[in-house]
Order: sequence, then C-alpha cells, then structure tokens
Amino acid sequence: MHDNSYKLLFSHPEMVIDLLKGFVKEPWVDQCDFSTLEKVNGSYILDDLRDREDDIIWRIRYGDEWLYVYLLMEFQSTVDHFMAVRIAGYLALLYQDLIHPAPIGLSQYRPEASYLLLDEGNFKNEDLIKSVRLILS
Repeated sequence: MHDNSYKLLFSHPEMVIDLLKGFVKEPWVDQCDFSTLEKVNGSYILDDLRDREDDIIWRIRYGDEWLYVYLLMEFQSTVDHFMAVRIAGYLALLYQDLIHPAPIGLSQYRPEASYLLLDEGNFKNEDLIKSVRLILS
C-alpha cells in the first residue's frame, strides 16, 4: 500500500523538485535546471524475475549533460540484512542502461568496487605450476 502511494506522489515533478531541494543538501542541486525535469521509462527485472516497477527514474539537465535521479522505494516489514546487496543489484541493472562519466561533484554517488584481477596469461608457466602444486598440497 505504501509503495503505490509513494510511487504516485513521486510521479509528479513538483514532488521530486521538493525532495531534491529540501533534502539533498549538496551544491550540485542548485546547478540543476528544474524546468527540464522529465520522467524516464524504466523497469528492471532481477535474476529472480521480480519486476522493479516501483522504481522511478527522472532526468534533469545539469549543465550540458543529463543527470539521472533514481528513486528506489523499498518498504520492509522486517529487517533485511542484505538490503545493501539488493540495492547494489538494482543499481547494476540501472547502470547497464546509463553508463557514462559522472559530472564533477557527483562521482561520490557512483558505486565503487575494487577487485583483484588474476590474469593467468601474464604469469610464467613455471609460476602457475608452482601455484597449482601449492593449492593441491
């Protein structure tokens, strides 16, 4: 019930403008051209086939670029210890459609991940053989 009510509220540009101006205390908000705010169609399907139709995506001009505002509404009746993982999954699906460099001042909102690349093509054969023997022993 809450999901549909909030989805309806934040389907109006005035509500999104009030949300950004009233709650996001960041300098970039003042640089947005709110006259260009427009809703973007977006529905994302997770691997377990749950449709993310409650997500609302808006875009707004930020200088010469479009800035996307992703309103993720998630109501829980119980604690979900994996909420951060779920949100990361939602963001990954969104970024499949919207990958481009972040405007200055907004890169802090991009998810970050670091990983260790083990490219076996860059190892000498004798080093790989030693590693396999170590793992097997």
